[in-house]
Parts: sequence; C-alpha cells; structure tokens
Amino acid sequence: MYDDESGTSQPQTIAALPARRDESGALRAYVRFAAIGDSATYGIGDRVDGSWRGWAALLAASMADSHDVSFCNLAQPGATAADACHDQLPEAVHHSPHLASLVVGINDTMRSNWDDQLIRLHLLQCAQQLADSGAVLLTVRFHDHSELLPLPRSLRRHLSRRIDVVNAAYDEIHDRHGGIRLDLGSTRQAYRRECWSVDRMHPSELGHRMLARRFALLLNEAGLEFSPPSPACSGDRPSRRDDLRWLVTEGAPWIGRRARDLGPWAARNALLQARLRLA
Repeated sequence: MYDDESGTSQPQTIAALPARRDESGALRAYVRFAAIGDSATYGIGDRVDGSWRGWAALLAASMADSHDVSFCNLAQPGATAADACHDQLPEAVHHSPHLASLVVGINDTMRSNWDDQLIRLHLLQCAQQLADSGAVLLTVRFHDHSELLPLPRSLRRHLSRRIDVVNAAYDEIHDRHGGIRLDLGSTRQAYRRECWSVDRMHPSELGHRMLARRFALLLNEAGLEFSPPSPACSGDRPSRRDDLRWLVTEGAPWIGRRARDLGPWAARNALLQARLRLA
C-alpha cells in the first residue's frame, strides 16, 4: 500500500541489531550501511567543501548521531545497472551490511543499447545477493524524469516507457525481498524545481535532504530510532540565470548527444510499431 501524501510504502521491521550501552546508558545499535548506485547516490548536486556528499551520506551521518555506523558508499557517477552489479555489488556484500540501498537504472534508460531484460536481471541479482547477505533493502520507484527534462516529445515518451520498465523491476524486488521503499512518483517534492540541480538530473542539496529525510522516517517507523537530517540547506538554490547558463553551455549539447544516441533507436521503434499496426 502506498501513502499518496508521503510517497512511501509500508516499511519492513528491522531485525534486532548488535547494540551497546554508551556512558549515559543509552542504547546504541551497530549499523553497517552500504550504498550502491549512480551519481545521485554518489552525491552529485550536494557539494560540501569542494566534494560531493549526497542523500546517503546525510542519512548515515544522522544515524551516526545515535548509533555506531559503518558506512560504505560505492556509488559511481554514470553507473548503469550492469556497473552496479559487476563493480559495486561484490564490495557491498563484503561489507556485510544491515542496510543496503539500491538506487540505479536511470542511466540505462538514456542509452541506445537499452535491454529491458538484461537490466531487470542485473537489478534482481543485486537485490538477491544483498538480501542473502542479511541486508534490509532501501529502494525507490522513480518519478518520471521526462516531466523535468527539456527533451523532444518523442524522446520523452520513450524515456517514460523505459522508466516504467525499471520501476517494474523494483516492484518485483520489493515483492520478493520486502525492505524499505520510497515512491518518488507519488512524492510531490520530486517534481519541484528547487529539489533539482540546474541540470535537472541530479538532486539539489534540498533534494538530497528530502531523500535522506524520507528514508530516515521510514527507518524510524521500522524501529531504528534517530533524528532525521535537517531540511535546512546551507547552499544556494538554482536561479533562472543558472538555468539559462546551463541550457546554453550544457543543456543544448546534452540534448544533442541524447538525440544522437536515442534518436535512431526511437525512429526504428516508431517504424516497427507502424508496420505492426498495418500488418
């Protein structure tokens, strides 16, 4: 069941974690947290002192205020589901995590070598091995990125369909393994401009904080007590001037690259669909 207001699913109860009493007598759990994914989990969009932080690091830091946390962020910018499976998963499993986030797949939707079955298998393999290692999974259902990107209508339509395929794989993962899931598609903040960096692909600091806070609240409901990260941002939000600068210097070239990459595929697919309708 989804809560349309919060965009979250009912959380899985977290099993008892190793714990100790601190000097004040408070109970501190020992939490091993591994994060795998792409640039969003890596932290792009949330720069602090010259480096990227991001929602997973914000979440880990908040947990560490109340518990002993071992955090391992293995995400890499540009990573696909295959990259996560082949390059990040082994080290994540080696970390023996109690919690493991799996948030990847959007980069796949923008590649001309898209293969829905292979992407599904890579995501399922990641989830299976993490669950087998004893981790509670943290996953998302992606919002429709085409609502935010200045793409031609034909490419927006194909991007939406591909995101549906990725989300179907995450639905299957949740059905098999449970865990904690955030439905960004029904989270109103996911479509607010201020939650996104000037490139509209990476969360802004506010967006990263939104993700970290929502996961924190779900973890609270599942039995892990700690204070969620603050929603207050330390940096500046993107301005219209920032948007215009990005559109001229980065956005137009990026759209051109995506059109060259996906355009021929979209044209072939449209021709195939037309032939099927005439058959």
